[in-house]
Amino acid sequence: RVCCASSDTRFLSVPGQDANMAAEGDVDLDLEAEENCTGKPAEKPRKHDSGAADLERVTDYAEEKEISSSDLETAMSVIGDRRSREQKAKQEREKELAKVTIKKEDVELIMGEMEIPRGVAERSLREHMGNVVEALIALTN
Repeated sequence: RVCCASSDTRFLSVPGQDANMAAEGDVDLDLEAEENCTGKPAEKPRKHDSGAADLERVTDYAEEKEISSSDLETAMSVIGDRRSREQKAKQEREKELAKVTIKKEDVELIMGEMEIPRGVAERSLREHMGNVVEALIALTN
């Protein structure tokens, strides 16, 4: 008998017999327990277990901390102040845009060409100080 191993198939061949001619029941192999041609036990595929080890390293590093109420209050006030400043800046921008005069014909032109609602067309015109060409370019980009 000769042991042959390819990348994905192992089989035994008997000298004097064609491998295709052997009957199915002639040789019964247990590939899991079979030794390969070198006499060493066949290696089982290794599973990737490093993910669990990596997760343990990350979770072990994190420490539980107690957050003081004064730190929490400070953080909340900083967030609240930032939000109010952003809202105030937005309102000022809206007031500036409302001061820009736009022509009704320009709004209708943009609405017809771009097939957009009136509010979007007006907003675009106001943002570009009533310049129809710049508003159309901005809407196409």
